[in-house]
Amino acid sequence: MIKALIFDLDDTLYYEKEYVLGSFKEVAYYLGNKYGKNEERLYCRMKEILKASGRGKIFNIICEENNFNEDIKNLIDIYRDSKPKLELYEDSKQVLDWARKQGYKLGIITDGCSKVQWNKIKALNLEKLVDKIIVTDDLGKEFWKPHQKSYINMMKYFCISKAECVYIGDNPNKDFIGAKKLGLKTIRIIRENGDHIKVLLNEEYEADNNIVSLLELRELLENNRLE
Repeated sequence: MIKALIFDLDDTLYYEKEYVLGSFKEVAYYLGNKYGKNEERLYCRMKEILKASGRGKIFNIICEENNFNEDIKNLIDIYRDSKPKLELYEDSKQVLDWARKQGYKLGIITDGCSKVQWNKIKALNLEKLVDKIIVTDDLGKEFWKPHQKSYINMMKYFCISKAECVYIGDNPNKDFIGAKKLGLKTIRIIRENGDHIKVLLNEEYEADNNIVSLLELRELLENNRLE
């Protein structure tokens, strides 16, 4: 019998790009005011670079293009310290509320810089919605998924067996392989938007089930199709 639902955070419970864009705005505001540049143009340029090249060197490129004499680490700190407004997906709100009323234990396991992840968690008010949150960076970067430690810690906290919990995430590169090796049931949510929606890997990395909405998770549980 399933007793606990353990979720990934980014692009599983909310659209992670909202955080990225909100943080870009704060960096653009800082640079615009410091150097007398149009912050909206800086922000739009950051979005263009993100779309074309990914996240790696966005602030470097912005500074090079505008001849900003800026410490990139300072811009990264502004990005990581930002607290943009975030919203859970509507189906996330519904299913978390339903699951709590049904008596399920609720957990979150998330990778990423600890400061950033906790800012997201607080912005989404998740500490009031779930029972246990593990930011793997707090354990040490070597324990980021797919390491099994966070899953084991969550099961110990809830005093449940591997057969009594299911893990729901979006990224087959890391979300499911550790959980599956432990014997947890796994579900991949493939939403309309997200960094990993087009990633398809072999069976070792993919989840046991795929869904496109957390409302499908509710149906699986109500129909005892995860037992």
